[in-house]
Amino acid sequence: MEKRIEEVLSVLSGLDISYELHYHPPLPTIETAMKYWSSIDATHCKNIFFRNHKGNRHYLVIIGYQQNLAIHDLEKRLKQGKLSFASPKRLQKYLGLLPGSVSPFGLINDTENHVHLFLDENFKHADKISFHPNINTASCVVAFNDFIRFLDSTGNSYEFIKLYD
Repeated sequence: MEKRIEEVLSVLSGLDISYELHYHPPLPTIETAMKYWSSIDATHCKNIFFRNHKGNRHYLVIIGYQQNLAIHDLEKRLKQGKLSFASPKRLQKYLGLLPGSVSPFGLINDTENHVHLFLDENFKHADKISFHPNINTASCVVAFNDFIRFLDSTGNSYEFIKLYD
């Protein structure tokens, strides 16, 4: 098993969080992923990693995989100036991840709690939620309440807001 997956599963097990793991080929796009997610009973997510214009704040935005993000609304709300996609170097530095594998499970690598999360408020109604376990060759499904326990264990700040247009 890939080391990245083992690390995520170890953290989940340590928190007594049950999970389902589904292996698949690399999923570089949502369109490709949909082919493999059809048999997985969970709310699937799109994860986007941003930085502010100064490069001193980083945000992980999690929305439903079919939603479009209203980036300008988020910029206005944050009052951080223009947001841009964080570089692969920043993704590696703050979440320990490679492009194509962005996931909130990467927070296990953010030991200084640098990254703030914004979650679509509609996730509060999800029974189960699915993310890559820090590599895009698998999907890991956890109960939504367990996902919140995972987030709380990381120490990272997060909030639920309306994120899509």
